[in-house]
Amino acid sequence: MLFRSRFLLLLALAALLAFVSLSLQFFHLTPVSTAKNGASSKSRKRVMPEPVTEPPVTDPIYEALLYCNIPSVAERSMEGHAPHHFKLVSVHVFIRHGDRYPLYVIPKTKRPEIDCTLVANRKPYHPKLEAFVSHMSKGSGASFESPLHSLPLYPNHPLCEMGELTQTGIVQHLQNGQLLRDIYLKKHKLLPSDWSTDQLYLETTGKSRTLQSGLALLYGFLPDFDWKKIHFRHQPSALFCSGNCFCPVRNQYLEKEQRRQYLLRLKNSQLERTYEDMARIVDVPTKQLRAANPIDSMLCHFCHNVSFPCTRNGCIDMEHFKVIKTHQIEDERERREKKLYLGYALLGAHPILNQTISRMQRAAEGRKEEVFALYSAHDVTLSPLLSALGLMEARFPRFAARLILELWQDKEKPSEHSVRILYNGVDVTFHTSFCQDHHKHSSKPMCPLENLVRFVKKDMFVALGSSGSTSYYDACHKEGF
Repeated sequence: MLFRSRFLLLLALAALLAFVSLSLQFFHLTPVSTAKNGASSKSRKRVMPEPVTEPPVTDPIYEALLYCNIPSVAERSMEGHAPHHFKLVSVHVFIRHGDRYPLYVIPKTKRPEIDCTLVANRKPYHPKLEAFVSHMSKGSGASFESPLHSLPLYPNHPLCEMGELTQTGIVQHLQNGQLLRDIYLKKHKLLPSDWSTDQLYLETTGKSRTLQSGLALLYGFLPDFDWKKIHFRHQPSALFCSGNCFCPVRNQYLEKEQRRQYLLRLKNSQLERTYEDMARIVDVPTKQLRAANPIDSMLCHFCHNVSFPCTRNGCIDMEHFKVIKTHQIEDERERREKKLYLGYALLGAHPILNQTISRMQRAAEGRKEEVFALYSAHDVTLSPLLSALGLMEARFPRFAARLILELWQDKEKPSEHSVRILYNGVDVTFHTSFCQDHHKHSSKPMCPLENLVRFVKKDMFVALGSSGSTSYYDACHKEGF
């Protein structure tokens, strides 16, 4: 009996030690080696916990880790999965640019020292990184719409410039491209070996980070990256609304959504105390600190394992970061409940979705041009698209996020075409608002193309409550909103 009691005690102690060890692994801040830019291990100490285990999805640190989208060797993907009697017809890819340097700085603090040159033997690494740099450095023979031709083709500053893509960002999209190549080209033969310019549709905003992200993905994707075949169109709007950007009702939805965000922030006393404490540390008024959007810079520190800034008044630390990140999670939850953003998203995403279904319909008719479309964009592009499609539970677009629409033909019934929607490799087709009930009355494994067409042409306006509105123009100019 005594032996049994001692055994149970030892077993309990072993379990406790294992739990403590796991906790320390997850939460301890450990130093990393000296970086290329000369920062010491003291100034470059790790602020990011190792993702040993997955805490609940509401955990702010875990959410931030997902946002960083740290490149990995392999990634699970459901792209290209379909029954054998289906043929892939076209693919439409929407990406957020890769990891970038902050767009804002925390007042009166030193900028994080991140090296934006591309070095093949430095992590994160990709087998095509060195060849990518060599190819880009030779200069473009591509056809770029103005002002894209004036942008650098790859990041190349020892100290990153504001908003500049990092090596991590390039590797993220080289990996995306390689993954899509293995699926769509090697497996499904979407493009022939002698592919031509008119089989690609490429569009990007006028930021270097989106152009460079698109080029990195294409370099990983195409079997032969021929500059003469690359034609990038310039999109002035982050919504990719082309000539349909004037939409007063959409802007009214956005104003109401911004008001909701403001009121939620006012209710969060812990958030306000956090901003006040951070403002005291950097010795600026609280309003000035908040206007500087400190979370943008803090996420860069976090994702690159750089310690948060310190002054003579103290240090910004992980607790400040967790409070702001927790508020972001709460904001996302309330945004889904209030649905003001949904109105903005439906009108904001309609032009690009309408363009996409038109391209799909042409492909379904047998047209061979533009079978692969790539939109290199921003979080403010993907987020409205996700909401408009009804994917309310989708996380905020992380760096290098990808949203893909696939068009398939049933070879047993060639006149029938279906679509699949994938977000970061996960099949979310039956979570969309236009196909969530499809499985209840059909045994078909994919969503009919007609469902998506009807949604874009009609149901999006019904979801807005725009009775009588049968067009995007009518919905955008509805009186009495």
